[in-house]
Amino acid sequence: MREWEAAAGVVDPEIPVLTIEDLGILRDVSIGDDGAATVTITPTYSGCPAMEHITADIKAAFREAGLPTPEVRLVLSPAWTTDWMSEAGRAKLEEYGIAPPSGTAQAGPVRLGLTVKCPQCHSLSTRELSRFGSTSCKALYVCQDCREPFDYFKVL
Repeated sequence: MREWEAAAGVVDPEIPVLTIEDLGILRDVSIGDDGAATVTITPTYSGCPAMEHITADIKAAFREAGLPTPEVRLVLSPAWTTDWMSEAGRAKLEEYGIAPPSGTAQAGPVRLGLTVKCPQCHSLSTRELSRFGSTSCKALYVCQDCREPFDYFKVL
């Protein structure tokens, strides 16, 4: 469907190597009885400032594809999870120098910390410097072998 392709190609403004499809925030593209498109997206966290830009970019992508401007719906439920990220998106993150989420989001009272692999040298000897990195959905880590700091996309 041309409408899905137009929306799926929109790049995340905070991580320009990922599309909104890679991130899993593109939830649906539907065509109503009147022929109007509705694009449904879910932010990585409520209040994400990138949603305003993504909405504008979706509308621009439709115009560039010669399609009528869609309605863009922002839905918060179910909440976005890193489980929705594509394998291609995870690989792109690592190539870009951001450690992809390790593990899956699970409900329950006990969360165990997993070792985060350095995206530079692939060492497992890393440590968290700050729970919050360049954006709220990332943490700042440092590799104890190559000494490089890096963002880690948190499991949410």
